[in-house]
Amino acid sequence: MKIIASILIALVAIEHIYILWIEMFAWTTKGRATFKTFPAELFEPTKNLAANQGLYNGFLAAGLIWSLLIGDAVWAKNVAMFFLGCVVVAGLYGGFTAGKAIFVKQMLPAAIALCSVLIWM
Repeated sequence: MKIIASILIALVAIEHIYILWIEMFAWTTKGRATFKTFPAELFEPTKNLAANQGLYNGFLAAGLIWSLLIGDAVWAKNVAMFFLGCVVVAGLYGGFTAGKAIFVKQMLPAAIALCSVLIWM
C-alpha cells in the first residue's frame, strides 16, 4: 500500500510543477485561459507576482519529490507529511480567499495523499 501513497504524493508534486509552469512561464498566455475570473488587463502587470507564487509551488513540489527519494521510512514519512500539510494549508487559505475551486483542485488531492501517508507509510 506504500506504493499508493507514493503515487498520490507524486501526483500532488506534478500538479505543483504544472502550477509553477503556469505562474512562472505562461502567466500571460495559459494563465489567461486558466484563471478566467482574473481581469485580463492585470496579467501583464502581475507577471512578476505570479512568478514568485510559482516559485513557491516549485518548492512544494521539490519537497514532495524529495520525500519520495529518502531511504529512511520514518524520515520520508515526516518530510511527506510536512510538505503535504503545507499544500493543505495553502489550499485552505486559497479556497477561502481566492476561490472555492482551490479546495477541490489543490487542497483535496493533498489531503487525500496526506491521509494515505498516515495510513500506509
